Amino acid sequence: MSNDIVAPIIVLSLICLAISGALAFTNSITAPVITSAAAERERVARYEIIPEADSFEAVDISGLPAAVKEAYKSTNDVGYIILITASGYGGDIRVICGIDPGGRLIHSKALEQVETKGLGSRITDASFTEQFEGSDSSLEGVSAITGATISSHAYISAIMDAFTAFELIRD
Repeated sequence: MSNDIVAPIIVLSLICLAISGALAFTNSITAPVITSAAAERERVARYEIIPEADSFEAVDISGLPAAVKEAYKSTNDVGYIILITASGYGGDIRVICGIDPGGRLIHSKALEQVETKGLGSRITDASFTEQFEGSDSSLEGVSAITGATISSHAYISAIMDAFTAFELIRD
């Protein structure tokens, strides 16, 4: 009787151990590729946001808002790139935005988001993101998306954090 219980437990434990090992091995092989692809997407996005830039150099400054993950300055002084992570309804929203030297938003977009399809995901629509273009830190005239207030407020908060970072970087 005891063998009837112990044998399946041992077999299932060995199967779980083998599958866990296979997943760990697969992760160790794919993690660098995934990291490299994400870095390349961010590099390409920097030039989408500020196409006039010759290149970008990372800015390392203390005191930036916690949501700011990276900051870059264009080498030909046409603007700054700020990468921010904000908490939306469905999870983290990674936003990239460009700010010109005069303190106006050039362009912004969500790099990654897992918001509700058809509602919160509307933060990626041009009709939402284009309202930020040309704005200063007051974000006057910018409005949230009706029915997707958590997602759109998270995006707006990310843009406000970008302006805070910009003020610290340009000084």
